[in-house]
Order: sequence, then C-alpha cells, then structure tokens
Amino acid sequence: MNEKVIAVVTAGLTTPSSSRLLADQLAEAVRDELSGRGIGSRIELIEVRDHAHDLTNNLLTGFPSASLREVLETVTGADALIVVSPTFSASYSGLFKMFFDVLDDQALAGKPVLLAATGGTERHSLVLEFALRPLFAYLKALPVPTGVYAASTDWGPNAAGLRPRITQAAGELVAALHHETPTATDPFNNPTPFEDLLNS
Repeated sequence: MNEKVIAVVTAGLTTPSSSRLLADQLAEAVRDELSGRGIGSRIELIEVRDHAHDLTNNLLTGFPSASLREVLETVTGADALIVVSPTFSASYSGLFKMFFDVLDDQALAGKPVLLAATGGTERHSLVLEFALRPLFAYLKALPVPTGVYAASTDWGPNAAGLRPRITQAAGELVAALHHETPTATDPFNNPTPFEDLLNS
C-alpha cells in the first residue's frame, strides 16, 4: 500500500489548545479521505511550542539543533502539510512564523498545504487569506483553496457547523496530492424541501 506522510504543524501555546484540537480533526479527515482511496497514511504531529528554545537559538546562530533538524526534515520530507496557527493581532503567531523562518525558502516548493487558524471571534477569519496564504505563496507551497478557521463559537454545541469545512479542505488536500482538480460542492444540488423549511 502506498503510504502518504502528512506533517501537521500546530502552534498553539497552551495544553490543550484549540489549535491542536483543530489540527487533530483535520488530520483525521485527511486520513479518512486517503483511506477511502485505499491509501495508507502516517501523521507526523509537530507542536511548535515544544521547539521554541531551539528555534530561537537557530535564528541567533544560523544552525538547528539535532532535534530541530529532525523536525524540519520531517516537514520537508512529508507529502503534504496541515498547518494551524492561533490568531494574534489579526495574523499568525510569532512562534508559528519563527518555525517557517528557519526553513530554506525552497523547502516547501510544490508541496500541498492545508491552511487553518483559530481565534476568539469570527471577525479574524480573513487571517487565512491575508496572512497565511501569502506566507505559503512566498514559500512556493501549494495551499488548497479551502482554509479552515475555527472561532470559539465553533466548538461545543456548534461543532457540527465546522465539519463540512474540514471535510471540504481535507478532500482538496488529498486531490492535490494526486494532482487532481477538486470538485466543488454545490449547496444547491440537494436543497432543503420547501415544506421542511416551513416546518422548521
């Protein structure tokens, strides 16, 4: 069985964090999509906070430690990436940016990436388009069309509303792995019957 390696980079600062929770759900959805195609997968989870000191030293000295080098090689050697950052000042976190600053600017060239972010309010959802997408375009990666933003209101009783975005983005990442054009889901293909709308 052809196994795909998916590196998941999450930059949450707390344990547990909403960024890690979103990362786990995205990884599970990608694994399910691959499994549905008869393809195995290996998920390599990277918590950036665990490498904060090594990242700082790398920026100061220009050389990664042995453990950080191993992590960076995991990212550059993966078939695809899932990246999740908490939102700070309407952008990705400094820790998240620091991780990608120490990568060679060609290291992610041509690599499919699923972009995701978390935040306290829906007002910051454009962080995906105005911060993360330009960063990965600069790194010559291939972000999939659908990014996933999860606000505080997307958890708990409202978690079901997040699921379609996760499924859509996961499908696009797997399609990108196979150089396919993802099929857009038309919400009007299966409209809710008018009688059901009247009764709701």
